[in-house]
Amino acid sequence: MPGRVDPHSREAADGVNPRCAAVPRAAPAALPIRWAAADSVRDLPGNVAGWTAVPTSDRPAENAEPVELLRTALEVIAEHSPQAIELGRTFADAGHELALVGGPVRDAFLGRVSADLDFATSARPDETEQILARWGDAHWDMGKEFGTIGARRGDVVVEVTTYRTEAYDATSRKPEVVYGDTLDGDLSRRDFTVNAMALRLPELVFVDPFGGLSDLAERILRTPAAPEQSFDDDPLRMMRAVRFAAQLAMDVHPGVLAAMTAMAGRLDIVSAERVQAELVKLFLAPAPRRGLELMVYTGLADHVLPELPALQLTIDEHHRHKDVYEHTLTVLDQAMDLETGPDGAVPGPDLVLRLAAVMHDIGKPATRRMEPGGGVSFHHHEVVGAKMTTKRMKALRFDKATTQAVSKLVALHLRFHGYGEASWTDSAVRRYVTDAGDQLERLHRLTRADCTTRNRRKAARLSHAYDDLENRIAALAEQEELGRIRPDLDGNAIMEILGIGPGREVGAAYQHLLALRMEQGPMSREQATTELLTWWENRQA
Repeated sequence: MPGRVDPHSREAADGVNPRCAAVPRAAPAALPIRWAAADSVRDLPGNVAGWTAVPTSDRPAENAEPVELLRTALEVIAEHSPQAIELGRTFADAGHELALVGGPVRDAFLGRVSADLDFATSARPDETEQILARWGDAHWDMGKEFGTIGARRGDVVVEVTTYRTEAYDATSRKPEVVYGDTLDGDLSRRDFTVNAMALRLPELVFVDPFGGLSDLAERILRTPAAPEQSFDDDPLRMMRAVRFAAQLAMDVHPGVLAAMTAMAGRLDIVSAERVQAELVKLFLAPAPRRGLELMVYTGLADHVLPELPALQLTIDEHHRHKDVYEHTLTVLDQAMDLETGPDGAVPGPDLVLRLAAVMHDIGKPATRRMEPGGGVSFHHHEVVGAKMTTKRMKALRFDKATTQAVSKLVALHLRFHGYGEASWTDSAVRRYVTDAGDQLERLHRLTRADCTTRNRRKAARLSHAYDDLENRIAALAEQEELGRIRPDLDGNAIMEILGIGPGREVGAAYQHLLALRMEQGPMSREQATTELLTWWENRQA
């Protein structure tokens, strides 16, 4: 792609984009590692024996050696998943293989405990169901047609799936399920090598036929099979790649990156609901900017969130960034910095705030106008952007509440800028709060994040102005319970005073009294009644 630097290339690592760097490498040999029972010596790479387990609070650093990851994983599994080992014995007693697979194995190497445990087994679904019925407090059919049965024992939730080999229809996302006979065969169909590792139970034998542990240690995303075949089989894996880049700070192998770029259009056959699920996980990740940059570079964004790459063609009006796209990513970073802890006003990670940060300027390309003297304007881009946001989020099948919240923030993100230019009346402050409603705290953060100027004096001035606005909001709230402003007469009182029934006239009267309340502050019932009757007489004249 001429004119653009791969954010996961060596060139990027040399200064263009220091966040990411891909490391081309030959496929590593499988690591023949065996973990024996919990009370015996473990044979690890380098003939390390008698080791001291790494506490789970001491997460392995990036580019940790495989031996360090192994120690961390065994500590997690031994301390936090004894039920998994017991379940393995239960399957073995019934004559079947069982292995912990996928995400829980990967997370164990990273020092994290998975809430749910995924297993693969040689047992067929009916046999699995019978075993889980004896083992668990409850069990359920999670997708028996795909070979998956779920169960719960205490606080432990498990999913057990029969070994599979899948055949895909090139026009469909859904695989044709064919049961397999071997664990290696099952692992070969998985998305990435870091998810194609397993731990045989109950004997604790680590299985890594595709070098996933080495890739995890180097933070590299590769596919077990050729990436073209993998993505042709299941195009959603391309979205999973960008999601893992954002979640786990992983770099995409150059061959995988090339396949994603060439095959981005295959995403069109994937359902919007499944794409949205991956997009949400990306936005909630520790580094969503990383994933979004990958989406734009590979062309995936053209099929999922086309409004984002379109911002690259639009120079911002203040010439602070090379394009609105870079400004948008900076706003996202700054909005995340303003998220609070779990007891704060906007606990992070906050999906609505992060989505609003990315969408807040998407109306600019459509409203861009060249002004006399060479300037550029984007009049009403917040209004256009809010409509575009609603349309895109509906297309991605977001729920109504999330869509409305994000669209409201996009529509209101410029409202504050009038405050810095002229003093607002108390009425204007009240209306700002009322219009923001339950999104006020997010609007505070989005507005602050939207200041990306390099001019320190200007940034300080804007920050001071918003401090002043927040202080005025707090002062008025103490006086008037600002967040719950209502007219001084409700609908029933309006109908009683005017002697009318339900209808449009009641709504018009209510809005008139609300406007008075915003302009003048609280009124007594007598004052409100007088104002209502005066309005009614003028309306009837």
